[in-house]
Amino acid sequence: MRVPNSVVLPVGTHVDCCQEEEVAEKTRDIMARITAMLAERKSNLAHFIDNLEGSEEPKFYVDQWERLKEMENCTLTILNLVAVNCTDHRDIKKLEATILEHVKNEELFPEVIRVLPPVYRQVEAAIVDIAQSEEVADHGMMDLQYLLSKLSQRKHLASLGRELLQDILRYLHRIGLVVWYEEIKHLESTVFLQPTFLITMFKVSVGIRTIYSAEPKL
Repeated sequence: MRVPNSVVLPVGTHVDCCQEEEVAEKTRDIMARITAMLAERKSNLAHFIDNLEGSEEPKFYVDQWERLKEMENCTLTILNLVAVNCTDHRDIKKLEATILEHVKNEELFPEVIRVLPPVYRQVEAAIVDIAQSEEVADHGMMDLQYLLSKLSQRKHLASLGRELLQDILRYLHRIGLVVWYEEIKHLESTVFLQPTFLITMFKVSVGIRTIYSAEPKL
Protein backbone atom coordinates (compact mmCIF):
# COMPACT_ATOMS: atom_id res chain seq x y z
CA MET A 1 0.00 0.00 0.00
CA ARG A 2 3.00 2.30 0.39
CA VAL A 3 4.67 1.39 -2.91
CA PRO A 4 3.60 3.30 -6.04
CA ASN A 5 1.79 1.22 -8.68
CA SER A 6 1.86 -2.00 -6.65
CA VAL A 7 0.45 -5.20 -8.09
CA VAL A 8 -0.78 -7.85 -5.64
CA LEU A 9 -1.64 -11.44 -6.47
CA PRO A 10 -3.62 -13.03 -3.60
CA VAL A 11 -2.92 -16.75 -3.16
CA GLY A 12 -5.20 -19.08 -1.22
CA THR A 13 -3.63 -22.29 0.06
CA HIS A 14 -4.94 -25.50 1.65
CA VAL A 15 -7.40 -26.12 -1.18
CA ASP A 16 -7.03 -29.82 -0.37
CA CYS A 17 -8.82 -29.17 2.94
CA CYS A 18 -11.92 -27.73 1.25
CA GLN A 19 -14.76 -28.91 -0.93
CA GLU A 20 -14.93 -27.41 -4.42
CA GLU A 21 -17.90 -25.20 -3.57
CA GLU A 22 -16.10 -24.01 -0.41
CA VAL A 23 -13.12 -22.87 -2.49
CA ALA A 24 -15.35 -20.72 -4.69
CA GLU A 25 -17.16 -19.29 -1.67
CA LYS A 26 -13.97 -18.50 0.23
CA THR A 27 -12.43 -16.94 -2.88
CA ARG A 28 -15.37 -14.56 -3.22
CA ASP A 29 -15.21 -13.76 0.49
CA ILE A 30 -11.48 -12.99 0.42
CA MET A 31 -11.79 -10.73 -2.64
CA ALA A 32 -14.75 -8.93 -1.02
CA ARG A 33 -12.72 -8.40 2.16
CA ILE A 34 -9.80 -6.99 0.16
CA THR A 35 -12.12 -4.62 -1.71
CA ALA A 36 -13.64 -3.45 1.58
CA MET A 37 -10.19 -2.99 3.13
CA LEU A 38 -9.03 -0.81 0.23
CA ALA A 39 -12.21 1.27 0.37
CA GLU A 40 -11.74 1.78 4.12
CA ARG A 41 -8.11 2.76 3.60
CA LYS A 42 -9.09 5.33 0.96
CA SER A 43 -11.77 6.75 3.23
CA ASN A 44 -9.42 6.94 6.23
CA LEU A 45 -6.71 8.70 4.25
CA ALA A 46 -9.18 11.25 2.93
CA HIS A 47 -10.46 11.80 6.49
CA PHE A 48 -6.93 12.33 7.90
CA ILE A 49 -6.03 14.72 5.07
CA ASP A 50 -9.21 16.75 5.61
CA ASN A 51 -8.46 16.98 9.34
CA LEU A 52 -4.96 18.31 8.70
CA GLU A 53 -6.14 20.79 6.09
CA GLY A 54 -8.89 22.00 8.44
CA SER A 55 -6.64 22.38 11.48
CA GLU A 56 -6.00 25.80 12.97
CA GLU A 57 -2.27 25.65 12.23
CA PRO A 58 -1.98 23.52 9.01
CA LYS A 59 1.59 24.71 8.39
CA PHE A 60 2.76 22.67 11.39
CA TYR A 61 1.51 19.47 9.74
CA VAL A 62 2.95 19.91 6.24
CA ASP A 63 5.22 16.84 6.54
CA GLN A 64 2.36 14.61 7.68
CA TRP A 65 0.09 16.01 4.96
CA GLU A 66 2.70 15.29 2.26
CA ARG A 67 3.18 11.69 3.46
CA LEU A 68 -0.57 11.11 3.48
CA LYS A 69 -0.94 12.58 -0.03
CA GLU A 70 1.84 10.28 -1.27
CA MET A 71 0.02 7.28 0.20
CA GLU A 72 -3.25 8.47 -1.32
CA ASN A 73 -1.63 8.58 -4.77
CA CYS A 74 -0.21 5.06 -4.50
CA THR A 75 -2.35 2.94 -6.79
CA LEU A 76 -2.85 -0.70 -5.90
CA THR A 77 -3.89 -3.31 -8.46
CA ILE A 78 -5.41 -6.48 -6.99
CA LEU A 79 -5.40 -9.50 -9.31
CA ASN A 80 -7.80 -12.40 -9.08
CA LEU A 81 -7.03 -14.82 -6.26
CA VAL A 82 -5.30 -18.07 -7.20
CA ALA A 83 -6.34 -21.08 -5.10
CA VAL A 84 -3.69 -23.82 -4.83
CA ASN A 85 -3.08 -27.14 -3.17
CA CYS A 86 0.51 -26.85 -1.94
CA THR A 87 0.84 -30.64 -1.77
CA ASP A 88 0.16 -30.94 -5.51
CA HIS A 89 3.11 -30.10 -7.76
CA ARG A 90 0.71 -29.36 -10.62
CA ASP A 91 -0.88 -26.56 -8.60
CA ILE A 92 2.53 -25.07 -7.84
CA LYS A 93 3.33 -25.08 -11.56
CA LYS A 94 -0.08 -23.48 -12.21
CA LEU A 95 0.76 -20.70 -9.75
CA GLU A 96 4.17 -20.23 -11.34
CA ALA A 97 2.61 -19.96 -14.81
CA THR A 98 0.04 -17.45 -13.54
CA ILE A 99 2.76 -15.26 -11.99
CA LEU A 100 4.83 -15.33 -15.19
CA GLU A 101 1.77 -14.48 -17.26
CA HIS A 102 1.05 -11.41 -15.13
CA VAL A 103 4.68 -10.32 -14.99
CA LYS A 104 4.84 -10.31 -18.80
CA ASN A 105 1.75 -8.11 -18.98
CA GLU A 106 3.02 -4.72 -20.14
CA GLU A 107 -0.12 -2.99 -18.90
CA LEU A 108 0.62 -4.15 -15.35
CA PHE A 109 4.40 -3.77 -15.60
CA PRO A 110 5.30 -1.12 -18.22
CA GLU A 111 9.02 -1.54 -17.57
CA VAL A 112 9.04 -5.28 -18.17
CA ILE A 113 10.59 -4.81 -21.62
CA ARG A 114 13.41 -2.60 -20.33
CA VAL A 115 16.79 -3.98 -21.34
CA LEU A 116 19.42 -3.89 -18.60
CA PRO A 117 22.91 -2.61 -19.47
CA PRO A 118 25.48 -5.44 -19.89
CA VAL A 119 27.33 -4.28 -16.78
CA TYR A 120 24.34 -5.30 -14.63
CA ARG A 121 24.68 -8.90 -15.77
CA GLN A 122 28.44 -8.78 -15.40
CA VAL A 123 28.24 -7.55 -11.82
CA GLU A 124 25.48 -10.08 -11.04
CA ALA A 125 27.61 -12.95 -12.33
CA ALA A 126 30.67 -11.67 -10.43
CA ILE A 127 28.73 -11.37 -7.16
CA VAL A 128 27.41 -14.92 -7.54
CA ASP A 129 30.98 -16.08 -8.10
CA ILE A 130 32.25 -14.18 -5.03
CA ALA A 131 29.37 -15.46 -2.86
CA GLN A 132 30.24 -19.06 -3.78
CA SER A 133 33.97 -18.67 -3.17
CA GLU A 134 35.63 -20.13 -0.09
CA GLU A 135 36.82 -16.72 1.13
CA VAL A 136 33.24 -15.63 1.92
CA ALA A 137 31.86 -16.75 5.29
CA ASP A 138 28.62 -18.73 5.46
CA HIS A 139 26.70 -15.65 6.59
CA GLY A 140 27.70 -13.89 3.38
CA MET A 141 28.03 -10.46 4.99
CA MET A 142 30.42 -8.14 3.16
CA ASP A 143 31.34 -4.49 3.49
CA LEU A 144 30.08 -2.46 0.53
CA GLN A 145 33.44 -0.80 -0.11
CA TYR A 146 35.24 -4.15 0.13
CA LEU A 147 32.77 -5.65 -2.35
CA LEU A 148 33.47 -2.78 -4.72
CA SER A 149 37.22 -3.40 -4.44
CA LYS A 150 36.74 -7.14 -5.13
CA LEU A 151 34.62 -6.43 -8.18
CA SER A 152 37.03 -3.78 -9.45
CA GLN A 153 39.82 -6.37 -9.49
CA ARG A 154 38.09 -8.03 -12.42
CA LYS A 155 39.34 -6.69 -15.70
CA HIS A 156 35.95 -6.00 -17.26
CA LEU A 157 34.77 -4.22 -14.08
CA ALA A 158 37.86 -2.13 -13.40
CA SER A 159 35.98 1.13 -14.01
CA LEU A 160 33.02 0.20 -11.79
CA GLY A 161 32.19 3.10 -9.46
CA ARG A 162 30.40 3.11 -6.11
CA GLU A 163 27.32 4.96 -7.42
CA LEU A 164 26.81 2.50 -10.29
CA LEU A 165 27.34 -0.44 -7.94
CA GLN A 166 24.67 0.94 -5.61
CA ASP A 167 22.22 1.19 -8.53
CA ILE A 168 22.98 -2.43 -9.46
CA LEU A 169 22.62 -3.57 -5.83
CA ARG A 170 19.16 -1.99 -5.69
CA TYR A 171 18.20 -4.09 -8.71
CA LEU A 172 19.75 -7.26 -7.25
CA HIS A 173 17.97 -6.58 -3.95
CA ARG A 174 14.63 -6.30 -5.76
CA ILE A 175 15.10 -9.64 -7.52
CA GLY A 176 16.27 -11.29 -4.29
CA LEU A 177 19.85 -12.15 -5.26
CA VAL A 178 21.29 -10.07 -2.42
CA VAL A 179 19.93 -8.16 0.54
CA TRP A 180 21.01 -4.56 1.06
CA TYR A 181 19.27 -2.36 3.62
CA GLU A 182 20.47 0.98 2.33
CA GLU A 183 17.69 2.83 4.17
CA ILE A 184 18.94 1.57 7.57
CA LYS A 185 21.89 3.67 8.70
CA HIS A 186 23.66 0.91 10.64
CA LEU A 187 23.35 -1.52 7.72
CA GLU A 188 23.79 0.74 4.70
CA SER A 189 27.45 -0.26 4.31
CA THR A 190 26.76 -4.01 4.58
CA VAL A 191 25.66 -6.28 1.73
CA PHE A 192 24.27 -9.74 2.46
CA LEU A 193 25.42 -12.02 -0.35
CA GLN A 194 23.60 -15.04 1.11
CA PRO A 195 19.93 -14.03 1.63
CA THR A 196 18.99 -17.61 2.57
CA PHE A 197 21.29 -17.47 5.61
CA LEU A 198 19.63 -14.22 6.71
CA ILE A 199 16.17 -15.77 6.32
CA THR A 200 17.27 -18.75 8.41
CA MET A 201 18.52 -16.42 11.15
CA PHE A 202 15.19 -14.56 11.16
CA LYS A 203 13.30 -17.85 11.45
CA VAL A 204 15.49 -19.03 14.31
CA SER A 205 15.14 -15.68 16.09
CA VAL A 206 11.35 -15.68 15.74
CA GLY A 207 11.20 -19.31 16.87
CA ILE A 208 13.20 -18.57 20.01
CA ARG A 209 10.99 -15.58 20.88
CA THR A 210 7.86 -17.67 20.32
CA ILE A 211 9.12 -20.42 22.60
CA TYR A 212 10.16 -17.90 25.23
CA SER A 213 6.82 -16.08 25.14
CA ALA A 214 4.99 -19.39 25.50
CA GLU A 215 6.76 -20.25 28.75
CA PRO A 216 4.56 -19.80 31.84
CA LYS A 217 5.42 -16.77 33.94
CA LEU A 218 5.76 -17.23 37.70
